[in-house]
Amino acid sequence: MKFRFRPATFLLPLPLVLCLCPTGHAAGLDDAVPTPQTINQLEQRALQASPREQCFLYTELVHSMTELAGKQMMDGDIGPASATLKRVEHYARLIHLGLARDNKRLKNAELIMHHTTRRLVDYMHAASGDDRVVLQATLKELDQVQDEILSQVFAR
Repeated sequence: MKFRFRPATFLLPLPLVLCLCPTGHAAGLDDAVPTPQTINQLEQRALQASPREQCFLYTELVHSMTELAGKQMMDGDIGPASATLKRVEHYARLIHLGLARDNKRLKNAELIMHHTTRRLVDYMHAASGDDRVVLQATLKELDQVQDEILSQVFAR
């Protein structure tokens, strides 16, 4: 009996493997809560970066701010958490505006955004009813940005 290589059979388990692999390892992410100083440094780095690199840096910034907002909510600091989430929305809009100019590290940006939206969903499940409104608005913005990044990744 002769073995025949079938590409479709070989690729079939690939989506399963990709779903089981944590995205944090692929992009070098962790769920550590950044300090405000770390976020400020990342903001400065992103603002001073070339337009080609800003999308990725803003994505890292959105991820860090999401982790900080989640911690603030879990600690009961609703005011600061809402302010942080508003900043997340601001940087998500900047990602959206800069996507056409940035093609550097786009796949990594997509992985980070995927991880960030999943974390935001986790925070939304743990949040009270009033907090969910702000989280849902932020999640809607991030989902849109993630879809746009993903379409850019597949367009290349």
